[in-house]
Amino acid sequence: MGIKQRKDREREEMKDLILDAAKRISIEEGFSKVSIRKIAEEIEYSPGTIYLYFKNRDEILFELHNLAFQKFYKEQLKISHINEPFEKLKEHGRVYIKFGLDNPDLYELMFIVQAPGNEIETSQSWNEGMKTFEFLRSNIQECLDAGYFKGSDVNTLSIAMWSLVHGIVSLYLRKRMAMVPKEFMKPVLFGAFETMIDNLNNKK
Repeated sequence: MGIKQRKDREREEMKDLILDAAKRISIEEGFSKVSIRKIAEEIEYSPGTIYLYFKNRDEILFELHNLAFQKFYKEQLKISHINEPFEKLKEHGRVYIKFGLDNPDLYELMFIVQAPGNEIETSQSWNEGMKTFEFLRSNIQECLDAGYFKGSDVNTLSIAMWSLVHGIVSLYLRKRMAMVPKEFMKPVLFGAFETMIDNLNNKK
């Protein structure tokens, strides 16, 4: 291995060490408690060392956010084998809701914590998020091509679909579902999605 390759590997290992520390802090104390100082203490390096790899805390959280989206994208790919577009879309929504319920910490970082949004706004780039959105958009275009959702356009419908499942997951994670008994919670959440998507379907 050459000098450059070794240095590149060492750099990636150090970045992974920093990200792992930030992840541990977020799990134990919440994302709001993640700071350069705490990360430095966790890995026993100086804060100045962290800045050699990340320009600020937001960039660190943005990288964790990207990893979360990569995990979600792998879940999305599991519906690729479904040929019927509308059934595929319904399963798509179920996958989204299940991911949010099973991974509340990751979901919060992906869609609720402000820091990754700051980085997206600054860099004008959101590759991992756009990849998952384009997967949804492609599924909806398949539905439109098959005659579903007549009179709708793909962009508006994609945002509507995303907003629907995001709203369901967010209400649950933010504990705004007190009107639903706990034992009925998941059937109600999935049922709400399926009722809305069936109502949106206007295939003749």
